[in-house]
Amino acid sequence: MNRLLFRMSCGFAMLLLVLGLQADPAVSGALDAFKGLEGTIQIAGGTAHIPVMNDAAKAIMTANPKIRILVEGGGSGIGVQKVGEGLVDIGNTGRALSEQEVAKYGLKSFPFALDGVAVVVHPSNPVSSLTAQQVRDIFAGVITRWKDVGGNDAPIHLFTRDEASGTREVFWEKALKKGSVAASANVVASNGAMKVAVSQDKDAIGYAGIGHVDASVKGIVLDGVAPTQENAMNGSYAVTRKLYMNTKGDPKPLVKAFIDYILSPEGIEIVKKHGYLPL
Repeated sequence: MNRLLFRMSCGFAMLLLVLGLQADPAVSGALDAFKGLEGTIQIAGGTAHIPVMNDAAKAIMTANPKIRILVEGGGSGIGVQKVGEGLVDIGNTGRALSEQEVAKYGLKSFPFALDGVAVVVHPSNPVSSLTAQQVRDIFAGVITRWKDVGGNDAPIHLFTRDEASGTREVFWEKALKKGSVAASANVVASNGAMKVAVSQDKDAIGYAGIGHVDASVKGIVLDGVAPTQENAMNGSYAVTRKLYMNTKGDPKPLVKAFIDYILSPEGIEIVKKHGYLPL
């Protein structure tokens, strides 16, 4: 009798396990949403998004050989333009769309991560903290030598981003308070290029998404607050922005599946892997 009850209990437990596996989407995996879908997704825009987009694309295409996902950068302005003109399926931006952009192109936004923008210098630079006013004066060309902010007796080499950059826009609005940037500033095309430029120039100063800050550059403490993702999330570090995917109207099924994947538990792990905070 006891043996019979044991077998019945085991059978019941197995049935619950099978039903549970069938009912829990997390167990079946977010990639299952792509079954039966095929085609190409073209993505362009914000460079901060690229590591997340590339990793997601690789996972999706590996599991679904009939799907192609092409990822390119260009900056937030390019992302808006290309998705608005129907040249790509997703236009990424490191800033919210303006009312004019939404009205002109009929765009819809899908925020997925929070990022901060850090002031960065060469790791050997003795300057580790600045006030917001000092940063504004440096980028405006009022302060031109490191010794004036506690550093070496050396000229300050400025690096900035082009006007299509969402990183630049956030930095300009929230760190520089829409102040001027000296015409002598060197312009680089991406967060990666900024990191390379600053890491190779001991007198350089620039800015990059916190998710891109690693041992090759030093993030500057701004008004006493370290540029960390934790401080960005709790609001103590003010130079922050959200990362968005944008589509022209409602996304078609394959594109919607991609957006849903970025927002899924698997996508969230990719977002966290690259130093961003999932929303």
